[in-house]
Amino acid sequence: MRLWSLHPGLLDRAGLIALWREGLLAQKVLLGKTKGYRFHPQLSRFRATKDALAAIATYLWAVHAEATKRGYRFNSLKIASRKSAMSFAVTCGQLAFERKHLARKLRSRDRKALSKMLSSRHLPHPMMRVVRGRIEPWEIV
Repeated sequence: MRLWSLHPGLLDRAGLIALWREGLLAQKVLLGKTKGYRFHPQLSRFRATKDALAAIATYLWAVHAEATKRGYRFNSLKIASRKSAMSFAVTCGQLAFERKHLARKLRSRDRKALSKMLSSRHLPHPMMRVVRGRIEPWEIV
């Protein structure tokens, strides 16, 4: 499961679709509707918020917005709740790590998306605010 801290606009088609599916899986885990992935480390940042379900829903709404912008039809009825004004921090070290990870994937999958990503700033997911720091403790390196 990869719930990117990067802006969904930096992902290629395959990455955005995978993010949507993995975000929905994360939501299912947080709703207690599956036994698998319950202890996945990336879910800890959502669980650390006051309302984990609102956090994953807000995350998914941003993914949905990017998909809609590109002309995709992701089913918004699959998102468990409305978007909220919540946010949480992500470290600049985590963003840099993810950017390198994404670059490796795009190098073999989509050179045009790679070029776009490399020419952009370190954009975080819309619900995240950037703070100083290294790679997040939940990241498995």
